[in-house]
Amino acid sequence: MQSVQRLVTAFLILFAFSAEAQDAKMKTFIDALMKKMTLEEKIGQLNLPGSGDIVTGQAKSSDIGKKIREGKVGGLFNIKGVEKIRDVQRVAVEESRMKIPLLFGMDVIHGYQTTFPIPLGLSCSWDMNAIEQSARIAATEASADGICWTFSPMVDIARDARWGRIAEGSGEDPYLGSAIAQAMVRGYQGNDLTKNNTIMACVKHYAMYGAAEAGRDYNTTDMSRLRMFNEYLPPYKAAVDAGAGSIMASFNEVDGIPATGSKFLMTDVLRRQWGFKGFVVTDYTGINEMIDHGMGDLQQVSALALKAGIHMDMVGEGFLTTLTKSLKEGKITLKEIDDACRLILEAKYK
Repeated sequence: MQSVQRLVTAFLILFAFSAEAQDAKMKTFIDALMKKMTLEEKIGQLNLPGSGDIVTGQAKSSDIGKKIREGKVGGLFNIKGVEKIRDVQRVAVEESRMKIPLLFGMDVIHGYQTTFPIPLGLSCSWDMNAIEQSARIAATEASADGICWTFSPMVDIARDARWGRIAEGSGEDPYLGSAIAQAMVRGYQGNDLTKNNTIMACVKHYAMYGAAEAGRDYNTTDMSRLRMFNEYLPPYKAAVDAGAGSIMASFNEVDGIPATGSKFLMTDVLRRQWGFKGFVVTDYTGINEMIDHGMGDLQQVSALALKAGIHMDMVGEGFLTTLTKSLKEGKITLKEIDDACRLILEAKYK
């Protein structure tokens, strides 16, 4: 028995040493890369536009292609097809100055080519092995098509049947939701993101998206900290504990502040309490929509999001078009831009 324990201890020490060595290697690589990058190229890594006007064979001549060539794009979402993805990636790695590859993300929710039951249906099985296997199959198929990032699992606890997105989650129970969150992350990411058949998970929508008042999407969420931490936050934390590589911010307000601009959620809880090491992306134009919440103009809400702990801007291009000005005016710091850029580059490296 003692010999087995010694063997296990030796393995754990070796694993920890190997992980530490890999982290040091990654840091050295990214340090050197970022020293060569301009401010505009760093901000470009934080920009996640949609696939727009890209068609096979015309990536170079598209507006998105021009931005990629100029280093103003960090990734694309909802672009499908090996030929399209290869054409776009070629522009990034051959024609941009820094030759940094793009992330390609898609809503792979309940299967890619093989279709599985909707997440609410999968949750009814209480079969974690089957649920993990469904995510593993989806990852194998999506990665074969050039997708390396999925906006899944959706782990929002939902207890109001009027909420229109209840079908995407696992229901009302935080224990079940937490178990499924971990199973999905394991299924998508496996134990090694460098493998060709794994994809990075993006846990959504952080936080408490399913608890919006009256089941109205984008509405405010107002609850006690006791209920928040005991009933609504556990599935997100479970996914973080399982090693999820990214998190998506939610649209709803939490105690009067849009989640996309909430330092309490994005920094105090997610990073300081839970130790999350990945990056946070907005939902579709999530930064821009803070304007309608009365949080300021595009420049103001973009600075608010960055300072809160958002690292990638989906579609809205608030980061791309305003952060340079905000930096000059002292409303944000270069360190905040560098920290966000580093997290995106670390995800690509991994």
